[in-house]
Amino acid sequence: MAETRPFDAAEYLDTDEAIEAYLDEAFQDGDPALIRHALRTAARAKGMTALARDVGMTREGLYKALGDAGNPSFDAVAKLVQAMGMRLQVKVAKSSPKRARKKVA
Repeated sequence: MAETRPFDAAEYLDTDEAIEAYLDEAFQDGDPALIRHALRTAARAKGMTALARDVGMTREGLYKALGDAGNPSFDAVAKLVQAMGMRLQVKVAKSSPKRARKKVA
């Protein structure tokens, strides 16, 4: 019988481009749990200890924030994305209906 081991996406996130595509898909989905999981996987791929230090958290604190029961602040997410050498970007969704724009005074 062949021996198997659990799949770990972090093992395949070996370039910045792969991490970017992985995170982009999670953010496009919009599910907060999926985004948190993708951030945790990407952080493990990049090196959790160094990222935690760059974000200003302990390694354990970062694992907890990105864990299944975690709820990281937007500040922590923004710092984590920046520490990974990425940036958050907002784009108009091609499939979203056009909404009436309010004029700003």
